Amino acid sequence: MSSPCDPKHAPAGDVGSALMMIDSRLKAVHEGRTEPDPEQQALISQFAASLGPGEADDVLDGACTLIFLFMKWLRLAYEDHDKDVIEYVVPNLVGTMRMLPKSIRPEAIPTMIGLVVAAGTGLSPSLWRKQYGYWTREEMTPLEVTAFLLAEQINRLTDDQDFATRMVTEALFRADGD
Repeated sequence: MSSPCDPKHAPAGDVGSALMMIDSRLKAVHEGRTEPDPEQQALISQFAASLGPGEADDVLDGACTLIFLFMKWLRLAYEDHDKDVIEYVVPNLVGTMRMLPKSIRPEAIPTMIGLVVAAGTGLSPSLWRKQYGYWTREEMTPLEVTAFLLAEQINRLTDDQDFATRMVTEALFRADGD
């Protein structure tokens, strides 16, 4: 029986824009900046302000697609070593998110972990979340942080600070070619 949260029913969304935002954050961290680059932040803010409601939803779906892709990669990587992705990803995410109380309110953590578990079990994070209503403003930063932390975990596992971004970019180019 097919699940209503099956990824084949989910919109991919604007993966490119979501990836751009995550990549910007990754680069800032790797450059040792604790504050976002003001010029980059202005561009992202200008981009976000230019989005209409449907386009903003597309970026949210794109972020969920990134979470799905990152968790799929992590699941396959951990399975190659006979390990459970949930066991190795969730405690790290929870611990890191709890250290960011200014960015992530405690009540957002279970929702973000739910997205990750959904993706880790092969479900669409976007469709899983939509079961519980529309996204709230308070979930925007935690969603971005979740995608960022998953990308960073992949980058650390591969010892390549651009691996996660490159993996998705290459997948997008292959999909455009098909």
